[in-house]
Amino acid sequence: MARTRYKILEGDNLPYFLTAATVNWLPLFRNPDIANIIFDSLAFLQREKRLILYAYVLMENHVHLIASADDLSKEIANFKSFTARQSIDYYSRQGNAFILKQLAFYKLPHKTDREYQFWQEGSQPKRIQSEAIFRQKMEYIHINPVRRGYVDKPEDWHYSSARNYAGLESVLEVCMDW
Repeated sequence: MARTRYKILEGDNLPYFLTAATVNWLPLFRNPDIANIIFDSLAFLQREKRLILYAYVLMENHVHLIASADDLSKEIANFKSFTARQSIDYYSRQGNAFILKQLAFYKLPHKTDREYQFWQEGSQPKRIQSEAIFRQKMEYIHINPVRRGYVDKPEDWHYSSARNYAGLESVLEVCMDW
């Protein structure tokens, strides 16, 4: 169970702004195979109609989403659990002892049911109740790679829904109606 003051209200189908970061902010998403695990999982949740995705950006060590679901807490917990297991299994198959040692070293002491920790606890959900807040959070998401100096324009970042909103081919589909 996440130890956070941020909560997703039950039965609330409003979108939430969410952030999920890798443990100790390790740059694990620089690996395209790990990035694909994230995108494949989100696409699965969309196909199964378990998650509505409005905006996203995947950076080297965190992901920002605007999403909604019938039980968003459960879906995000499932997403994080599945992607962590898939990523750890990937590193094990690759024999990547360096990353595995890091995931073990940064594991929180109370996580006694596992050998490794991939994600930081929580997702800091922020409820979006107005179109103005929605646009503010979406702009924050899309400008992230520009602020980091990776690209000049948000739509140039391959791992961002800014491409969807610019009418370009993108990694994931998003719902543009809110």
